[in-house]
Amino acid sequence: MDEVEREIADRQVAVASLLSDHVYAPLLEDQHVRGVLPAPSQAPAVRAVLGDRGETRPERLTAYEIPLRDGKDLRTPHDVVALLRAVHTGTHIYPRSRVTSVMGMDLYLVDPADVTEAPFTTDDWSATLLRCLARPTDPAEDRHGARLRGFLFREEGLLRLYMDSDEVPGVIAADVRPGGALTAVLAALPSLLDEEYRISKDAIDPHCRYAVDLTDW
Repeated sequence: MDEVEREIADRQVAVASLLSDHVYAPLLEDQHVRGVLPAPSQAPAVRAVLGDRGETRPERLTAYEIPLRDGKDLRTPHDVVALLRAVHTGTHIYPRSRVTSVMGMDLYLVDPADVTEAPFTTDDWSATLLRCLARPTDPAEDRHGARLRGFLFREEGLLRLYMDSDEVPGVIAADVRPGGALTAVLAALPSLLDEEYRISKDAIDPHCRYAVDLTDW
């Protein structure tokens, strides 16, 4: 496997991981992910299969092939989700050259140039952040220096993370505003849990020693 093939394979793994959350939770409306297929090696793409929850009959499933290559760059797993939601919503007319079948399912070859990506929601960002904290890529490696003990969705689009750390005793609540800078939040969390000027007592929350405000991070 050369470097390009490995890069595509790694991205297919990441897409499969993200879409696996939607086996039980719908990706949109009543549609669930019923499969994620690595496209044949000659096609740097991923194929996502949608259908009703629990559906297995090929004739009741729809597959979409989404290119992973975007010019010189690779699309992120979130880009794939956004395109998948967009192409499965509303009416899209596909020329015959872009409609085929695979394993008894209709397969639509998506051209991203013809699609307006569905917006990434606050819940999407929150789920991504929680996934990164709860399921590190390498469990043997202390990737974040802090562990996720719990979470709570709050008003005004905030997410409260209940964290602990070897450096800070007890459970600390960190209020964050989920958004695009997830890497920065993950990297900064351990060092921010005991910054004095961010600390405040939360009289109504019995689940933490204190709270830190990271909403401006």
